[in-house]
Amino acid sequence: MNKSNIFAKIPKDLPQEIFENIIVSESVKIERIISDGHTSPKEGWYDSELNEWVILLQGNAVLEFKDAVSLKLDVGDFINIPAHTKHKVTYTSSEEKTVWLAVHYTI
Repeated sequence: MNKSNIFAKIPKDLPQEIFENIIVSESVKIERIISDGHTSPKEGWYDSELNEWVILLQGNAVLEFKDAVSLKLDVGDFINIPAHTKHKVTYTSSEEKTVWLAVHYTI
């Protein structure tokens, strides 16, 4: 059995956002996401087949939902996004890395 640390191996330079699978099974995927000023593409929305529970572990971010609601997330904030809820990331801090833990799951 190996241990790891959610804050280990965070690159200093991050030209692209990192999506790293931690656990993947038929009913759940847990991933670490590392952002550094990255945002979703201007066009389009995330529209996942799975529910997504997300907690912000470092940095800060803003999520926008298609119904025009925006939520600012700070360290420790979490949200459950039901499947097919269209959303995007409109801001992540560029002063420090933003570290997310996302759990994609079915019920």
